[in-house]
Amino acid sequence: MSESVIHPTAIVEDGAIIGEGCEIGPFCHIGPQVRLGAGSRLRSHVVLWGNTEIGDGAQIWPFASLGHAPQHLKYRGEDTRLIIGRNCLVREHVTMNAGTVQGRSETTVGDDCAFFTGAHVAHDCVLGRNVTLINNVMLAGHCTIGEYATIAGGSGIHQFTRIGHHAYVGGLAAVEGDVIPFGMVLGNRAYLSGLNVIGMKRAGFGREAVRNVRRAYRMLFSFDLTFKENMDEVQSEFPEDPLVQDLLGFIRSGGDRSLVTPRLSLPG
Repeated sequence: MSESVIHPTAIVEDGAIIGEGCEIGPFCHIGPQVRLGAGSRLRSHVVLWGNTEIGDGAQIWPFASLGHAPQHLKYRGEDTRLIIGRNCLVREHVTMNAGTVQGRSETTVGDDCAFFTGAHVAHDCVLGRNVTLINNVMLAGHCTIGEYATIAGGSGIHQFTRIGHHAYVGGLAAVEGDVIPFGMVLGNRAYLSGLNVIGMKRAGFGREAVRNVRRAYRMLFSFDLTFKENMDEVQSEFPEDPLVQDLLGFIRSGGDRSLVTPRLSLPG
């Protein structure tokens, strides 16, 4: 791979590690603890700071700010980290903060994620691979976002919330509770409006898999029985289905927030 190209107006502090084949554009500033993966491109006016590691192939656009101190009133300068995976797209004005010692001491972003203009990832969040945050999405601290989840523009996610894998959060939603895997939530405050079937199909899940998850969803939220009884019914009907069992496992594992549920009972 070719040598990195660094614009003469960029500042790369002593100690920073720049991988091969990177392009560092005008007026970028890279701190002394930063490790930037090979083949990454910083367009211009990008700031990378703190104990920050960015995987190979990152594409980072102007005025993104990654790795600065967490927005946490108890932060006292501890050496906490931001870890970003490979091949991530970071558009203009995106901010991501390091972790806190009150949390995981680390904010983690998986491979192949996309962050559009103005998105924010707060301290101690954990994002799986292929997560997409559209413009101006706000993740509060300690959120966990499952792989292939999409959060549409202007949405706000409450601290400690879990968003399950392959879930979809609609634009301008205010999400205060956990979102089940494959779930689709809408509104302010957000309610569970169904399943992210389009996302499931795009991810390659077959017709039978989608059908089983849809049947399990309707059983879980039918409100004919108690929620625990509904879960027992789903367990009995789909004891070997991996997606349904994953859905049940997400619910059983619990979290700091209650589940987002539908507004109305569903037909049986």
